[in-house]
Amino acid sequence: MTPSESPASPTLQGEELAAHFRDIADTRMRGLPFLNPRLDVEAVGFAVQVAGEDASSGVLGILITPWFMNLMWLAPALSAPLAQGASREHFFGGQRLTFIGAVDEAFGAYQSCSLFSPMFEFADQAAARATAEQVLTLLRDPPKEEEPQQPALSRRALLFGRRPGAPE
Repeated sequence: MTPSESPASPTLQGEELAAHFRDIADTRMRGLPFLNPRLDVEAVGFAVQVAGEDASSGVLGILITPWFMNLMWLAPALSAPLAQGASREHFFGGQRLTFIGAVDEAFGAYQSCSLFSPMFEFADQAAARATAEQVLTLLRDPPKEEEPQQPALSRRALLFGRRPGAPE
């Protein structure tokens, strides 16, 4: 049974996704030169979240692997999955982020937004986890009512706390 078919908790859905990517790390990705050997696959902060303007509910979290760190959106089973390779914007914490659809035979459908790839700038798992937790904190803070909707942030601006229009 895939996570999109089960009523599993958000934490369990994140762990199922991480288990799937651990299998990928141990098979298809093993020995590739762009892997950071100091990192493992880990699900961070998977929780129910409402995605901005359309108020759709799903599970948001970050997946850390030795080759990427992605924001992951797991939509509920009742919603139509985003087609493989198609993109869709979601709003979190007042920020507009672009997600790419993926459909995996073993796991099911999910959407991802790349934060880092490759992962060589992280010295260890704790540093990667701390970054993931900071990103989630930023995205889960509700926007201030009086602020107008901000234009889309680049990943670099989001990760380094820069506002739209500020020099990079």
